Formats: sequence, C-alpha cells, structure tokens
Amino acid sequence: MISFRKIHFIIIFLVVSFLISGCTKNLQYQDFKHISQGNLKKVEWSELKEFQTDNLDEALMVFKKDCMNPQSSLVNICNLSKDVNDSKSFFINNFQPYKLYDNTNNDIGLITGYYEPLLYGSRVKTDKYKYPIYKTPNDLVIVDFSLIYPQLQGNLLKGKLLGNKVVPYDTREEIEKRDDLEAICYVDDKIKLFFLHVQGSGRVQLDSGEIINISYDNQNGRQYSSIGKKFITEGYLRKEEVSLQTIEQWLFQNQSKMDDMLNVNESYIFFQESNQSATGSLGVELVGKRNIAVDRSVIPLGYPVFLKTNNPLTNEKINRLVIAADTGGAIKGEIRADYFCGFGEDAEKLAGAMKERGELYLLLPKQ
Repeated sequence: MISFRKIHFIIIFLVVSFLISGCTKNLQYQDFKHISQGNLKKVEWSELKEFQTDNLDEALMVFKKDCMNPQSSLVNICNLSKDVNDSKSFFINNFQPYKLYDNTNNDIGLITGYYEPLLYGSRVKTDKYKYPIYKTPNDLVIVDFSLIYPQLQGNLLKGKLLGNKVVPYDTREEIEKRDDLEAICYVDDKIKLFFLHVQGSGRVQLDSGEIINISYDNQNGRQYSSIGKKFITEGYLRKEEVSLQTIEQWLFQNQSKMDDMLNVNESYIFFQESNQSATGSLGVELVGKRNIAVDRSVIPLGYPVFLKTNNPLTNEKINRLVIAADTGGAIKGEIRADYFCGFGEDAEKLAGAMKERGELYLLLPKQ
C-alpha cells in the first residue's frame, strides 16, 4: 500500500533523479535536451539517398494532418506547410537530419509493427459474445505529479483508494474476475481481445452489422510485460519463432494454459468508443506505413523521422519518411519505433512478423 506520506517521498525521489539525469549527457553528441533526450549526431541530406526516391508528397500530407496538434517547436513550420507544393524542398529547407545512437555508440535499434485489428461482438453479453471491452472504471485514481512539480511532466501514479491510502490498481487477472465494470461491448475471442490491448485501438463489427471504432482511453498503471519473453523462457517457442501469429496459434491450441500466459502481462487497457479509426497519442487518425509509435523522451510527437529497416515478409527495404504520432508501453529506448502497418489482414501479417533491426534519423527544425 502507498500512503500519502510515501507518495511525497516518491515525488522527491523523482525530482532528484530528474536533476541527476539531466547532468549526465554524453558530450560527443549534439545536445537538444529541450526537444530530445536521445544521442543525436548531425548528418547531411546526402547521406539519406533513399529520401530522394520516397513518396514525399504522401509524407507531407501526413505531416500536415499531424500538425492539427503541433508541438510548440513545430508551430512555425506547421504554418509554413499549409501552402507548400514542393514537398522535397519543404523538408530539406526547414529540417536538419540527426541520426540516433544509443549510449554505446551503436546506431541500430529495434523496429516492431502494430496494426488496427477487427473483432466481432455484441452490445449484449451472450454465450458467444462474453469477453468485455471495458470503459475506464470509476475507481481508477490518477495522481499527476506535474501539478506540484512542473518538471515532472508525464509522471502519473495510477491506483485506487483503500481507506485513506492509494494502493496499486488491480492487475489483469484481478480485473477479469470483477463483474462491476461497465463494458462498451462484448467480443467472441479472448486471444484477439488481448491483442487489441497490445495494439491500443481497433474496430468491432457488432452482430447488428454496425462497425464501431474502439480507442485507448486509460490504463491500470501496471507495467507492460511481454508475454513473448515468457514463451521463450518456458521453452514453448524459440526466440526466432516468436510472432503474433505463433503466439495466437499456441494459445488456441493450449487453452488450459491461456490465462496463465496472458496474465503475465499485468497491464490492462481501458477503451472508449470513438468517431475515428485507429488514433495515436496526437489525437489524429493514424496512416498506415506513414506513422510510428515512439519513446517521446527521445523522439517528440509530430516530428518527421526517416526510417531504414526491412520488410520481414518480402525482405525488401523499408526506407521512408514517417511521422511520430503515437506512443506505447513497450516502446522504450534510444533507437526504438513501432511501425503502424494499417488495417486488415495484410497489415496484421506484417505487424505480427515485424521484429527488425533498423536505423532512425530524427528531423529537427533548422531554426
């Protein structure tokens, strides 16, 4: 249990940690800590040969759309983009590319994929449609540290009240045993529901024929844990075998062990019904193969990023300008991105297999 006195101690600890971390910067990299905590090295546009052959008109269209909620340091450039016709000149004249490195001077990171799933459900719980998509519970308490310490922007404590104490909110296993939460609808597949939690948004086709959009609303405050790692440590799958498809197949064939495996991830997502399809953290609809989810401490939302990786299904190169528009509990690290593959079966196949090495170039405003 966490008392209010302990919360005060946690706040002090976080403030001290914040101040210390701000002083430990590797000086061989250019310092843009007001924008990014990443290790950045300036490169010339000539190094990005693939940039010249990308569909930059499409990239500019997505950049303009994501400018609906511009970051403060992008306001001027977002305004300039409104009347631009020459997309290539726009990016070259207004941005400078910087390559991302980790703390060991390595420039290779992990690129995964995500997609917008389609589930089948009903507004009413039945024998077929019995797995709930829950709204945010009324007893979820959120403590925002930045209201007291502005430098701790983004540090939230989520839990629930037990008497006069804040305790951690229920785990996935505990939530699924409750019967007092409000559901948007009920679906027929527990495995696909789990992956809806991982993806963060999706669509549900109701038994009436209506299709509704389901988007992220909140989370229970528990840390995300990859069940893929559990499959490896238990010896159920080899590391090179792990994908969305192989996990789904194993769970379907071993349903007596399903709950134990799914509950390894204590994180639980609460949803809301939305008028938009898959929507990222910018509050704007995502565009397949033009948006990525990022660690926003390294790559700020709304910024263009040149991505260099591979398509695991075709072995073709993926070299394209994308826009950072989303975040995720598992997307953490200096060189880390989750590539939004879109909606439908092809998107699911690509996202499920995506676990590639890649390079990232963050485009920063020249001014």
